[in-house]
Amino acid sequence: MSVIPCTAWVKKGVASTNPEKVELTPEELEQIIKHTQSELQDVENDSNGEHDEVMAEKNQPESKLDTSKTDEYNFDKYDDESGTIYCNIGNIATFGKDGKDPLITEDDNDSEKEDDIIKSDDNFVLVGNVEEDASILEVFVYNEAEGSFYCHHDILLPSFPLCIEWLNFDPSDSKPSNLCAIGYMTPVIEVWDLDVIDCLEPIYRLGRKPNKKKNKKRVGHKDAVLDIAWNENYTHVLASGSVDQTVLLWDLEHGTPVNKFDSFNEKVQSLKWHPTETHKLLTGCADKMVRLLDCKYATIAQSWIAMGEVERVLWNRFDSNYCIVSTANGYLQYIDIRKEKPIWNIEAHTKEVTGLSLSSSCPGFLVTSANDGIIKVWDIINNTEPWLIWELKSNLGALLCLASNPDSPFVFAAGGDNKAHNFKVFDFSEISQVRERFQDRKCVVLQNDTDDVRIQGKTEEMMDVTENMDSLILSADTPNTKTKKKTKSK
Repeated sequence: MSVIPCTAWVKKGVASTNPEKVELTPEELEQIIKHTQSELQDVENDSNGEHDEVMAEKNQPESKLDTSKTDEYNFDKYDDESGTIYCNIGNIATFGKDGKDPLITEDDNDSEKEDDIIKSDDNFVLVGNVEEDASILEVFVYNEAEGSFYCHHDILLPSFPLCIEWLNFDPSDSKPSNLCAIGYMTPVIEVWDLDVIDCLEPIYRLGRKPNKKKNKKRVGHKDAVLDIAWNENYTHVLASGSVDQTVLLWDLEHGTPVNKFDSFNEKVQSLKWHPTETHKLLTGCADKMVRLLDCKYATIAQSWIAMGEVERVLWNRFDSNYCIVSTANGYLQYIDIRKEKPIWNIEAHTKEVTGLSLSSSCPGFLVTSANDGIIKVWDIINNTEPWLIWELKSNLGALLCLASNPDSPFVFAAGGDNKAHNFKVFDFSEISQVRERFQDRKCVVLQNDTDDVRIQGKTEEMMDVTENMDSLILSADTPNTKTKKKTKSK
């Protein structure tokens, strides 16, 4: 198996010019290995109890979990593989007496240092890559002016990555950071520092599995995290949707869940915050419903029936009265949130529409991708009907993810499951039909409202989300005085 399940872009000028490189001494490496072995033992001790809990839920006669679909990539058993598959890094690390690798020469160091430098016009492209039993976050550098695209560094991940979301909120630092949150086949979300090379641990985690031996309750989700949405206006707020049929709102200031929405009848597959009314969260669910949540009052503000299981939801950032929905049976739907029914529905693809992305600055420029391997460019500028401008049968296999470059209106990235070739950056300005359609359209640079808003009524201890949860109160008047000690992994 070789597959790219998720991808995301990082804006120019965000990444550190000289990323920090972690260098381990043999003693530190040995300590990390021992700590990891201890954690793996704890997981193994608790796995039987957790497995029984999951099986008990699945065996309920009125279970809402849909098991009728074929598990093409054997995801259900991904985390049940033998515990011996993890990387024994101690066997591949070689150090001299001075703690340095004797195989690295000075010339090698000079070349690596030059490649490590990040320019002001570089984008990062984050790629979740799974090859056989190895899950990796690959951090690529893309420079449009130079035409360069190369892997800058990578991070070994603990589980199959399902979604990636860039964010800049670090509770231990008042300055914006360069981070990404990753949702896995497991319930725990991890946040990694993209400006640290060779890190072995995330800077913090959201959620916790139960541990009977240590008498620790579960915190967060009970099952895989399918999507994550960071609120760019309320930067300490992160939303997550899960197979456990819930949406959680996390307070990144304390790393705790502060609100829970459980009025879903199936797994929650897609989330997007409203671009202007930033306490409203759009959700897409496998129960064929699109719901607009009002997180200020913890209610469902509106809902719409979709043509099939919802794969992706997306706001039209150029006119936030509209949103776009894609489904598992190939449909696209365009919704005016002021109306009860969608404006239009079209059968855009023959299989699941897993990619749905608007241009960062060109109004009406919509790109879709699907498991049928086809990428399509649409024009939805008039809000009444879509026009198909161009399509291509890619060589990436079944397409699983799609993302638009935040700085270049015609550049998108897509990933699939072709073992030999499964990721590509597309520059649609090179396509004559696309260029002629959109080149004269005035591009719009959208700015986010960055008012600092805080969550009230929080507790210091992590809470079990199965209990009552504090409501999310959004207020721009509360100062931020809470900081945490930052711990970067060795």
